[in-house]
Amino acid sequence: MKIGNVSIDGLAALAPMAGVADRAFRELCVRFGASYVVSEMVSARGISFFNDKTINLLRISRNEHPCAIQIFGDDPDIMANAAAFALNYEPDIIDINFGCPAPKVNKSGGGAILMKSPELCARIVASVKRVVNIPVTAKIRTGWDYSSVNAPFVAKLCENSGADAIVIHGRTRDQMFRPGVDLDTIAKVKASVSVPVIGNGDITCGQDAYNMLHRTECDMIMVGRAALGNPWVFSEVNHFLDPSNYPYTPPSIEEKLQVMLFHTGSICCNEGETLGIMKARRHIISYIRGIPFASAFRDRASRVTCMRDVEVLAEEILNTCRNDAIC
Repeated sequence: MKIGNVSIDGLAALAPMAGVADRAFRELCVRFGASYVVSEMVSARGISFFNDKTINLLRISRNEHPCAIQIFGDDPDIMANAAAFALNYEPDIIDINFGCPAPKVNKSGGGAILMKSPELCARIVASVKRVVNIPVTAKIRTGWDYSSVNAPFVAKLCENSGADAIVIHGRTRDQMFRPGVDLDTIAKVKASVSVPVIGNGDITCGQDAYNMLHRTECDMIMVGRAALGNPWVFSEVNHFLDPSNYPYTPPSIEEKLQVMLFHTGSICCNEGETLGIMKARRHIISYIRGIPFASAFRDRASRVTCMRDVEVLAEEILNTCRNDAIC
């Protein structure tokens, strides 16, 4: 499909998860079949203050295109200025966050609380659209709560204001990430607009992707938490949807550990070893989840302090599995 003039060759995208979807992880997911990735959400106000940590979130590598930079905030002018500044980092798309449920973000006026103000959503999209020469998308939720499910209305207003695609997470803000994705509302959003619609929420395998695509008729699906420690989920989804063109073999324990080491090394390369290892701990724990004897190593995974610690951990896990003839 196309978002504006950007071609996307595939049906599975990586969601913009804060603290997870950094450059290293986005590159890895592309390697395993993600056809489109979105950055961690970036504060428009943080950009306006030239905050170093905020600016670092804008960096995109050449190995992860097409890639969107996602920004959040509630002031149309500040959002427009942030989007214009983000162009310096050569994103393919600017994505606007109207869906983050985090209380800290909502209290600042950004994220899902904007579902309560559809006209402001439209003004933000229009302001951003006026200052950038690349496609603009909007990520929304089904609504703020069960009594105010308004995603089709918000989606239409965003389209009318220039949005080139809509990403819809099939939950209200009140649901946070609890089970129960609302496929019916995603289908209503798809029916309400003429631009592409990307469905998001509880995609953990190929069957989930198939169900969302066929029940909602959305153009693409977006994978979030299921990719943590499991970038192979994109290979699995692609294989399930098109087995003749996308071969897939579940990873062995050894491959999981090899990718864990590669991923950790990439984070350290980008962030420096001290900060990189701290950021990598969450990923390391996720990689070993489900591996036999993982519980015996989980505490150590949460306390690694250098790359050598991670290498020793991987060696011990692999040797333990080999000794029990599990690999």
